[in-house]
Amino acid sequence: MTEPARDSVDAYTRQPGVPHAPLDTRMGIEYVEASAERVVARMPVEGNTQPFGLLHGGASCVLAESVGSVAANLHGAPDRYAVGVDINATHHRGVRSGHVTAVATPAHLGRSSASFEIVISDDDGRRVCTARLTCFLIPIEPGD
Repeated sequence: MTEPARDSVDAYTRQPGVPHAPLDTRMGIEYVEASAERVVARMPVEGNTQPFGLLHGGASCVLAESVGSVAANLHGAPDRYAVGVDINATHHRGVRSGHVTAVATPAHLGRSSASFEIVISDDDGRRVCTARLTCFLIPIEPGD
């Protein structure tokens, strides 16, 4: 983790008009790095499991949509904001403890849409989930 990356995460979350994401807080998501080209975040497995003690697939999808949406918003800034319109995920392996780390990288960065591949790995670097997120970029109207 480099200091400029940490600064970009903090700068993004402090921008006027950037809404606080209560779900990120509830899930324990912590951003490590953020730019339109790459967003990295961590999430604990504990508290985000299904009844059999494995990381819940829905928790992986929340993490994927969160990092992809941050990347899309950074790409669209300052005159567009992102809304997720499609997400799909393939779950490759179960995780019972520790943290998972998501890395979002762009597949397409356009004027009206952006798509990202998100790879989620466990603490040992093993791929847990591969997701793809597409966001529409909505123009910000005066007064929004």
